[in-house]
Amino acid sequence: MKTWKSILFSMVLFAFAREGYCQFPNRTPTPNDNLKSTEVKEDGSVVFRIYAPNSNGVTLGGDIVPWGQKIEGTKAENGVWTLTIPEVNPGTYRYHFIVDGVKVYDPKAPNAYETSALIDVLPEGEEAFFSMKKDIPHGTVSTVYYFSKSTNSMRRMHIWTPAAYNLTQKKLPVFYLIHGGGDSDMAWPNVGRAGLIMDNLLAEGKAEEMILVMPDGGIDTKLFVQDFFNDLIPYIESNYSVYQNAEYRALAGLSMGGLEVLDSFMAHPDMFGYINVMSSGWFANNEEMYSSGDRRLSEIASQLNQTAKILLFTLGGPEDIAYSNGNEMLKVFDKNGIKYEFSEMPGGHTWHVWRHDLYNFAPRLFK
Repeated sequence: MKTWKSILFSMVLFAFAREGYCQFPNRTPTPNDNLKSTEVKEDGSVVFRIYAPNSNGVTLGGDIVPWGQKIEGTKAENGVWTLTIPEVNPGTYRYHFIVDGVKVYDPKAPNAYETSALIDVLPEGEEAFFSMKKDIPHGTVSTVYYFSKSTNSMRRMHIWTPAAYNLTQKKLPVFYLIHGGGDSDMAWPNVGRAGLIMDNLLAEGKAEEMILVMPDGGIDTKLFVQDFFNDLIPYIESNYSVYQNAEYRALAGLSMGGLEVLDSFMAHPDMFGYINVMSSGWFANNEEMYSSGDRRLSEIASQLNQTAKILLFTLGGPEDIAYSNGNEMLKVFDKNGIKYEFSEMPGGHTWHVWRHDLYNFAPRLFK
């Protein structure tokens, strides 16, 4: 029987509900594709919609429903159910649909893709490196909002701080860790188990104390880099007691986040002493990526080799969808004399691999 040592399965409810998450070339379009599930009218009424073509009945639940009332939906020929609540007072409300008697959270809500159910598969129990151990100090994962001049909007990140951080005034290094495409800044602290991994490494004396910053990378890559350097890093260094030089900054990211890591350290080769590009690489058929990347690497080679104590590229074996891209890109790094390390493990383009990447990389930082 195959032995599973450390696997975490993410069970996604209403997968791909987020618009633009994934495109299926042969899929038949449905009214759900561009459905606006909630709408606040000028008269104060609120309209709810859900695509459920095979359902026999849809009602609405939650504290937005007036006490004692039942809000029933009407079904259009295209399979979209509509429910309306009149004269709703200003405020914030919870709601859900009840489809044929089953509670269903709105799959089109802006944050629906962040609310996937999780199940831990832990044959080794608390021995797993990403499990929650009962008898050790645990740090804090905070949700932090900041205003970005680059995007002219409020943006969000998650920040892990070690246990008892608020009781000390000492400066700490910062490790910036970016998620992949289709995810958000909730991915690493949630399915990535980043906070628990850091708790366990600290408790075992395997890692230095640091702050772990998990930005939202779900925007255009070039815009992310602009926000990262002009807004996010200045926010961290103005609001937290941290060192502000390269030897105390680390940067890592997976898949699309790995491309953001590449763009970041290539734009500012003097900013990070430790870098890990996980399951990523320039697209093999994109000549512009390679020509511009080649030119830029030739310009920064000396500075990058001097600043980066560790430049690490990791992949999930030949089954990783980024395997070919990553290896082709490294030929350009070789051509320009960039010093780096490379490692791979079986597992493909999955969180099983990326949790191991974090577990292996974090203990090497700030030594």
